[in-house]
Amino acid sequence: MQKSLMTLSIIATFSLSATAAEHEHEHISLHYQGKPATQQTAEVNKATAATLNYTDKKAFEEFSKNLIAELDEPTAAILRTEFSFIGDKTPDTVNPSLYRQAQLNMVSNGLYKVTDGIYQVRGTDLSNLTLIRGKTGWILYDVLLTKEAAKLSLEFALKNLPEGNDLPVVAMIYSHSHADHFGGSRAIKDMYPKVKVYGSNNITKEIVDENVLAGNAMSRRAAYQYGATLERNDQGIVDAALAKGLSKGEVTYVKPDVTLNGKDKWETLTIDGVDMVFMDASGTEAASEMATYIPSMKALWTGELTYHGMHNIYTLRGAKVRDAIKWSKDINALLTRFGDDAQVLFEAHSAPVFGNADVNAYLRMQRDNYGLVHNQTLRLANNGVGIQDIGDAIQTTIPKAVRDTWYTNGYHGTYSHNAKAVYNMYLGYFDMNPANLNPLPTKDEAKKFVEYMGGAKAVVKHAKADYAQGEYRFVATALNKVIMAEPDNEKARQLLADTYEQLGYQAEGAGWRNIYLTGAQELRVGIQPGAPKSASADILGEMEISTLFDFLAVKVDSIKAAELGLIRLNVINPDTKDTLYVELSNGNLSNIKVDKPMEADTNLYIDKRYITGILLGKVTLKDLLANGTAKLEGDKAAFGKIASTLVKFDENFEIVPLPSAK
Repeated sequence: MQKSLMTLSIIATFSLSATAAEHEHEHISLHYQGKPATQQTAEVNKATAATLNYTDKKAFEEFSKNLIAELDEPTAAILRTEFSFIGDKTPDTVNPSLYRQAQLNMVSNGLYKVTDGIYQVRGTDLSNLTLIRGKTGWILYDVLLTKEAAKLSLEFALKNLPEGNDLPVVAMIYSHSHADHFGGSRAIKDMYPKVKVYGSNNITKEIVDENVLAGNAMSRRAAYQYGATLERNDQGIVDAALAKGLSKGEVTYVKPDVTLNGKDKWETLTIDGVDMVFMDASGTEAASEMATYIPSMKALWTGELTYHGMHNIYTLRGAKVRDAIKWSKDINALLTRFGDDAQVLFEAHSAPVFGNADVNAYLRMQRDNYGLVHNQTLRLANNGVGIQDIGDAIQTTIPKAVRDTWYTNGYHGTYSHNAKAVYNMYLGYFDMNPANLNPLPTKDEAKKFVEYMGGAKAVVKHAKADYAQGEYRFVATALNKVIMAEPDNEKARQLLADTYEQLGYQAEGAGWRNIYLTGAQELRVGIQPGAPKSASADILGEMEISTLFDFLAVKVDSIKAAELGLIRLNVINPDTKDTLYVELSNGNLSNIKVDKPMEADTNLYIDKRYITGILLGKVTLKDLLANGTAKLEGDKAAFGKIASTLVKFDENFEIVPLPSAK
């Protein structure tokens, strides 16, 4: 049982890549270097540049406005030195729109004043650390991804603030349930033990639940999306869309003392003398999320409802589809309620927007962009456009004024994959074409395709010709069939790697770029270290036992389990008497909270904190039973039988086909 429990990883939205420091030396020592851009890619990127509104430099002004102090050496070293290669000239290997975003995010480099009483540290992590002056101390809004980044960033701020340098931190607020907004919380709690913590509605449940059941798959996929094994250079990672990248260190979590908007969409609360109006925005960018207005400062905090770009309606690493129309409507609610008064808008990512007119224009454009993704996708779908075609079709529906605005561009979420997400939310993956209803499994299908196309040699010959013409999208499709059918076909493998690389160089979306380039890397050199797992003690400590057993149910080998027949057990907390009834039947593991123990084969008495200890590898169930901390009654073999059905996930499963072992 211990080994099976220890495999659990809680993967909050960005926490995967946060611990990449463990393997940093391994993938850097590979010295993997991508190839140059082809002439066709250089021409595509040059043509893209010609369509961009480079005369609009307003964002650069806003990102650099009100700088108080540039990051000092130890603070800057958290992140920014990795991206020192970003220059003034766009290389041929990067989409010019994405490179402009990479340049913009380099501007965030220190402590900034937002407005009287509000300051931000930007450039030390994926998110911003915001400080709001209260009556007796500082209120922190979002506290970065890692404990290390939060500590250094706060120390840097307190050293350079023009006011209140000696005041304590009295409160911290989490805007939503993604790890780059709460992961540094333990550092703040250690520095200021009396700090009071506030969080968005239902935040703890959403943090521990969101990515548990599909955690292993999400971990592997996220390594692609965030380019965990890629180098930081013009042929690798150039930006993370929301900011430069992720800090390295420990993701932590201090549970809120107060959660907001539990009953109403709007809630007004005074925190250390500052009146704040909170709006529940759950179900937009995060399952638990809120925005905040501070009337005395005429300041609107939008959390992650907005940033200088378009966000994900569907995140490529994998997650439940977000609600684009609710997202648009919640931005509209902020605009309608606070648009007349707000003088500054500040965010969890990017820089503030200054002045009432610009705040209104920014909110209106962001609202309309998410509305367009939703409404135009459904307009197209209602006219028969299927899911494979809708990503291209939606491009023709976006008005020029929206396209010419930098902060609607698809650096994080693209029109293509966001439109597919909306389609999937309403209509599912199936486009009603009978040919797509029950196709062969992918490898069997690939073999038949290659056979129909005249064999691998014929496909590669055509692919070389199309590659030379820059027709990379179909080349990728065709060659993927070849290497699925013939994993050892080295010519096809290398040409497909070259193809993915050029598609990556042309991609505007940071995630698209990383996925293409990681695919190319794995085709050439195999799966590399650098796709870490994260299991924060703070997060695991907040996990419900029922969620743990939901996850274990995903690991059950149903055929093996069915042979065991019916097994029943109660898992009982000896102090609280809380009981979880667990049943293995018909190859399925189910659980339910009950008021008292049910008739069962076995009773296991164990405190939740010891299950957390097992998960973290600090203790074994055998030891707990031996020292009396845990106790088994009844059939002592029953628990072990359930454990015997649990499989170990392959953490490095194939994404691109791998050659057979030599």
